[in-house]
Amino acid sequence: MGRLFGTDGVRGVAGRDLTATLALELSIAAARVLAAGIEGRRPKAVVGRDPRASGEFLEAAVVAGLASTGVDVVRVGVLPTPAVAFLTGDLDADFGVMLSASHNPAPDNGIKFFARGGHKLEDALEDEIEGLLGVPSTPAVGAAVGRVTDATGGGERYIDHVLASAPHGLRGLKVVLDCANGASATVAPDVLRRAGAEVITIGDAPDGHNINEGCGSTHLEVLQETVRLHGADAGIANDGDADRCLAVDAGGNVVDGDHILAILAVEAKEEKRLAEDTLVVTVMSNLGLKLAMEREGITVTETGVGDRYVLEEMRRGGFNLGGEQSGHVILLDHATTGDGVLTALHLLAAMAHRGQGLAELAKVMTRLPQVLINVPDVDKSKAADSEELWAAVRAAEAELGDTGRVLIRPSGTEPKVRVMVEAPEQAQATAVAERLAGVVRSALG
Repeated sequence: MGRLFGTDGVRGVAGRDLTATLALELSIAAARVLAAGIEGRRPKAVVGRDPRASGEFLEAAVVAGLASTGVDVVRVGVLPTPAVAFLTGDLDADFGVMLSASHNPAPDNGIKFFARGGHKLEDALEDEIEGLLGVPSTPAVGAAVGRVTDATGGGERYIDHVLASAPHGLRGLKVVLDCANGASATVAPDVLRRAGAEVITIGDAPDGHNINEGCGSTHLEVLQETVRLHGADAGIANDGDADRCLAVDAGGNVVDGDHILAILAVEAKEEKRLAEDTLVVTVMSNLGLKLAMEREGITVTETGVGDRYVLEEMRRGGFNLGGEQSGHVILLDHATTGDGVLTALHLLAAMAHRGQGLAELAKVMTRLPQVLINVPDVDKSKAADSEELWAAVRAAEAELGDTGRVLIRPSGTEPKVRVMVEAPEQAQATAVAERLAGVVRSALG
């Protein structure tokens, strides 16, 4: 078997891959790692979830596992992932647990852990937890067992925190908000309304089974239609656990994570809030973002794919803005993880401050045509050492010059290699990508 932890915790179909037994054993192992060295008191953990039906039995298993090891558990209920991360720090907990599969369909679920302060775990800690799965341990007994309480007001604490970060109010803006029938329905409408916006909500009736179903950041069609129907200034889409934010402008055109990062970076730089005048992104961000930031005097630092790696680089370099094309945006002055509600507030605040529509702000960058081809059923382990493949890549890079880009990336979970090409023209990007995909098949097949 491969590594149990993926790029964002442990995920799978609830009840089949992610069972109650696995959730129990994971929580016991996590407590042994994350509460190690605490003496003279019981460790404390915050546990939250998104509204998936399976979150109910998985939460019960996690809580049981933690309490059985002597950890006091504070259940905060259905809240966004970034709210659970915030409350982990705000409630002075030793670690936090979030039950969610983010943008995945309702049958899936996941478990992710936060270290003290609400930060995602480093790979080494996850490996340590995984290594302790099933290893016998001494349970707590008598007065040493953990106690379980339900927090009240956690959502309000998070809302107040997000609102306190707003650089400008939203008065005069009409916004459509798609909550993906997920966790953001508990807090996001209140945040935007209290900031001054007129808010029309969709995807705001979670029933445990409709999360991300035809709505949210992975299905923008209804949001686009609703924005046009109501003559709104913008539309905001979160995913199931609200750690992502995508947007659409008044015409219904998509404004992706790269555009949002560009807008926020320029706004922060002009207000002298952008640390080191630097933006951190992954290698999957469009080359158009990098070119736009160069024009604005903003340095771009790239990391591997995954917002956790963006965060690691931000903390290492003292940077405060970073994220992914998918809509994970990290505003490190105010959050320890991607936060779709916080991002929406700051994006809309930039619109209100400048008195410009989202389409006008998005013109700060021009997206280059990008083609992504997934080549299946190849031996991805050969990719790094294939001279045939890298000779073809060098030839493609020479052809594209400074106006294009090639990225070859083996999938982290499947037997496939991803080929991404950006070029000034769509036809050229398609031709180069298809040529390289053919080389991948012949060299690695």
